[in-house]
Amino acid sequence: MTRDELRELRLGEVARVEGETALRLRIGDAGTVTETQLRIYEPPRFFEAFLRGRRHTEPPDLTSRVCGICPIAYQTSACHAIEDACGVTVDDRIAALRRLIYCGEWIESHTLHIYLLHAPDFLGCDDAIELARTHRADVERGLRLKQAGNTIVEILGGRAIHPVNMRVGGFHRVPKRTELRPLSERLRQARDDAFATVAWVAGLGFPDAECDADFFALATPDTYAIETGTPTVLPYDAGQDVRTFPLADFTAHVAEEQVPYSTALQARLDGRRHLTGALARYAVSGHLLPPTVREAAYSAGLPDPATGAVCRNPFRSIVVRAVEVLYAVEEALRLIDAYEPPPHPAVDVPPRPGTGHGATEAPRGTLYHRYTLDTAGLVTDACLIPPTSQNQGAIEDDLRRLVEDRLQHGEPTDAELTHLCERAIRNHDPCISCSAHFLDLTVEPG
Repeated sequence: MTRDELRELRLGEVARVEGETALRLRIGDAGTVTETQLRIYEPPRFFEAFLRGRRHTEPPDLTSRVCGICPIAYQTSACHAIEDACGVTVDDRIAALRRLIYCGEWIESHTLHIYLLHAPDFLGCDDAIELARTHRADVERGLRLKQAGNTIVEILGGRAIHPVNMRVGGFHRVPKRTELRPLSERLRQARDDAFATVAWVAGLGFPDAECDADFFALATPDTYAIETGTPTVLPYDAGQDVRTFPLADFTAHVAEEQVPYSTALQARLDGRRHLTGALARYAVSGHLLPPTVREAAYSAGLPDPATGAVCRNPFRSIVVRAVEVLYAVEEALRLIDAYEPPPHPAVDVPPRPGTGHGATEAPRGTLYHRYTLDTAGLVTDACLIPPTSQNQGAIEDDLRRLVEDRLQHGEPTDAELTHLCERAIRNHDPCISCSAHFLDLTVEPG
């Protein structure tokens, strides 16, 4: 078959994802996909370069501007990395507040994706506006849930969008117990909405699919990892053991490279495709969810990770996100009930030369920061590895497998295949702007 005889799918812009990306697929003989390109074309945002020469106290505020949807993830990862470089550990009560505000981000981000970006795919709607006409009560429930998450971020962060209260060492100000009491009342209603959300998405129809990639997430011994943890790999090959590695070795395992068709870097884990995010977190740590949340997950059709069963269907990621919303609501209530204000809003973090590492579980997956400081506490080197750059290889492979499977079971039109590809991309809730954060540049002389 000649090049001119190849079938080619082009999608100039993928809707209902954060940021700007296009898609190109080439289909060869016998229905095989010969080329898959998720073509991120947003201008690169040189955050690593912007951070060089800045004071060690500045990365949390600067990197929070990477993303308007998950600024807490960037702030927390940056704080952890700077504190690690300076040899400082924060008070347990400050750490609990960080987990609480992170719960707020999980709630608002996941709910946005579930109700406004992803659910229309399952219910035959073009967008959230049409969904609101046909499923008004469901969309109103989603907006209430999102508002609950926004309120947590606003109370602890100072404002709901690009919060300003978090700092290296803790917070500029911590709330009184009385300030959190109304929030607890709102979260009790949100818990009912979260249970209803799990039941609602469980009733959606899910095409058969399987992600052929290693799962990668942070893990902690006794709780579902959110704002801290050890990098953990659950191999696709069931015959291989789960493995972990120190956070300081992150870039020795997760390597980014430039691809010619995208302004975003792509990453591989020990040379293999990997997937980070909700499916990976549930597979690695789902057995640590509270009993009520586990029961909701099982009732929604998710397997029990304690038995070794793994959900690898990306279309069911919407169910896992709903379960994580429920968990974040329950965890926020627990943290508020146990809250005791720390003696000081922040601990002192004097600068010192060294390199520090930080990683957290952003809604879309593991987010890693590394900073090197000089004797004056100025940043001399920075590295940010976001979830979407790690997931791009797995997304492209999903697209290949789904299109080839569809071609084997009929003669779909280009429009039908393109729609299927859009759905497959939205399964992973990619944050395009986060991924387009750097670009290798070679200047040719002359």
